Parts: sequence; structure tokens; C-alpha cells
Amino acid sequence: MHRTNAPAPTIRLHSLGCRLNEAELEEWAEQFRRAGIQLAADDQGADLVVINTCAVTQEAVRKSRKLLRRAQRDNPHARLIVSGCLAALEAEALAGESGVDLVVSNADKDRLVEIAHATLALALMPESATAAGAEALFARGRQRAFVKVQDGCRYNCTFCITTRARGEERSRPIAQVVSAIERLVRQGVREVALTGVHLGGYGHDRGSDLGELIAAVLADTGIERLRLGSLEPWDLPEGFWQLFEDPRLMPHLHLPVQSGSDRVLRRMARRCKRDAFIELVAAGRAARPELNVTTDVIVGFPGEDEDDWRETLSLVETVGFGHIHAFAYSPRAGTLAATLPGRVDTATKRARSQALQQLAAASRAQLLHEQRGARLEVLCEQPPDPARALPGQGYTPNYLPVRFTAPPDPIDTNTLVEVEITGIDDDGEHLLGRAIRTR
Repeated sequence: MHRTNAPAPTIRLHSLGCRLNEAELEEWAEQFRRAGIQLAADDQGADLVVINTCAVTQEAVRKSRKLLRRAQRDNPHARLIVSGCLAALEAEALAGESGVDLVVSNADKDRLVEIAHATLALALMPESATAAGAEALFARGRQRAFVKVQDGCRYNCTFCITTRARGEERSRPIAQVVSAIERLVRQGVREVALTGVHLGGYGHDRGSDLGELIAAVLADTGIERLRLGSLEPWDLPEGFWQLFEDPRLMPHLHLPVQSGSDRVLRRMARRCKRDAFIELVAAGRAARPELNVTTDVIVGFPGEDEDDWRETLSLVETVGFGHIHAFAYSPRAGTLAATLPGRVDTATKRARSQALQQLAAASRAQLLHEQRGARLEVLCEQPPDPARALPGQGYTPNYLPVRFTAPPDPIDTNTLVEVEITGIDDDGEHLLGRAIRTR
């Protein structure tokens, strides 16, 4: 009897919020691929949709719910799985919503594929039925893989809902992280970013630390570029800056400062004071002069007066950040900060945000200007297209975006390109350069 092969079931994956959510999404994509479920094409309906939600702010909650509605509308016949911080905080409400087939808590995220298979009776196919390699990663236009190494946080910053949503700290064994990165290397990935809720707390529950993990990854894997996700500016292990002697550890750190006022930092329950932060950055740049430090600043935290704000602007000017993600404070239900007195009015927050943005733009322009004439290796994320006069695009080791012209030979995505920096684009955000050679 003639037998036709049924097409492999398809999946669409969505993520909102932090890099940790993105890392989890990539792990699920790989696990679903091994189970025989393919990534749905852009013009193709999906049999299964997975959404990793965010709830860090009320706006993130709104966006998560909007994404749920859109996924249901665009894939009316798909099974819908919801996880992430919104699922952790509002599990019962989400489970009762029409169209939601499964809610997976943050505590069970690592078993999401297993739980989905058991609960939804998914029609799986052998691994050989699907394309091998980092298909899901590259199909989504990602050349940088995010690897989750840690979850949860033992601290309670007064503005943060994440501790409640993510729970206690849990670290992956070093051997497991090394194995995951080596698998990505075999699949062609050249750059990996380690990520976690409190990355600096890695190993606290295992008798190790982040430094030991980084050293193991550099020693035991062939990854060519290693990045670190957002790091709170405390709990950095002894000998941390010496790790940057290995050129494969990229010279960029995102260190959230949140405020330059010690008085406000105390109200936030932050564990790094103003002077300690400045000294930390200075030590990093002494070890790796090209270190690019980016940060988060909360504008208008309850009780923040003009003196506090001037201290924040002063710190920003002193440090010289490559980028600042500024948040105008808004109360988040369930946090201590939402109960604090001294609310800052909207007009003041708007004026402070504008002043911060101007200072941040000047700081970034200075950093970009300092790159002129340098030869830097860029990971190509969009190849140049001379026929349409489109430049190639990618990031320098210290995470500055570059647009570059093509050499005589074509350049493929995921190629490492030596680029001579020649200027700055009119938008003031991108470096300009010319490709010299590839590897």
C-alpha cells in the first residue's frame, strides 16, 4: 500500500521582555526541533504557538495580553501555550481565558516541552524529519544565541516584581552550560550571551560563582565570542576583571545603576552605592580599556528631589555610558515602591527624562567618535547588498552597531568581518566602516 508522509507539525514562538525570556525561547525551539516540530514560515499558519510573557511593568502586561490576542487571531486553529512572568503572576486568570490550552509556570519552564507533549498529546515526528542545526535561531534572524544559566533572585529591590514572578535562585550546572554551548558551536553559532535573572548570583546555590562558569566556557568550548547579559553591579566574583584578558570575552557590560543618589538607592533597596559603582567601572576599564558600559536609570522614583536628580546626571557624566535605557517610574502593583510617598509628577519626570536623553546622546557620540580609525571584528548580522546599495550590518566586540561596505568578495550572514571604522552615520547611532577581510 502506498504511504504518504504527513507534514511535520509547525510551531511559532514569541517572547517579550528580557534576554532571559529570549534564551528560554531558543532552548524550547531546539527541544521542539529535536521532537520533530518545525518552525513555521512567516506566511504559514502554526499548529502550536508558545508565548513567553513579561510582567515587569504594567505596560509589559498590556503588551503580553495584546500578543496573546494577536496570536489567537493569526493562528485560530493552533494550540496555545503561555509561560513567563505574567503566567506566574496571573496563572489562574490566563488558564481560564478562551484559546489558552496550557499555562506553564516559571518553576516548570525547563520542562515546558515535556509538559506540552504529555498534556496536549502533540503529534511528534522523529528528529531526522526536520532540518538539523541552529535552524530556529537563524530562521528568526538571530546570529547571537542566548543561553540561560541562572533563574530567580534572592534580592528584593523595592520597584521589582521579578523576585515574586521568578522565585528563588537556581543555577544550571557548569557542565550542562558547557554542553549547551558546545552544541551551539557545532551548529555554527559563533557568539553566545550568558543570561539570568541575577547573573552575578550564578552558583550561589551550587558552591561556585560566575567567574568559575566563564572560565569553564572559555576553556572547554570553541565559542568565538562570549557575552554577558545584564549584571547587577554587586556580587561580581573575585578575579572577575582578569577574565577579560581572554579576547573572546567581549568588552561590553550592562550594569544597571538605576540612580546616582545614595538616598534614592536606599529607597530602592539597591546594594551598590554611587561611589562604588564609579570605582567598579574604572576597574573594568583599567583591565579592558575598550570596555563599553551601558545601564538602566529610573527617572522620578518616589521621593527623588532635585538634588537627587543632579547626582544622577553627575554620575552619568562621570561614567560616560555607551547607552542608557531610561524608565520613567510608574507604580507596579505588588511592589513596595508602589506604596512609598513622594510621588514625582508627570511633567517633572518628562523634563528629567529629556535632560537624561540629551546627556546620554552626548556620551554615546563621544564613544562612537573614539572608534574612528580602529579596525574591529564585526559579526555580520545582515550581509551587504551592493546591487541595492545596502550596507552590511553587525556589532563590534564592545557592542556598537556598524554599517559597512562590502569588499570585492560576497559576505554571508554569521561571518566575522574585519572592518575599518571610517565615521558615524547621520543618525548618530551607527558606526560606518569598510570591510577589509573575513574569516
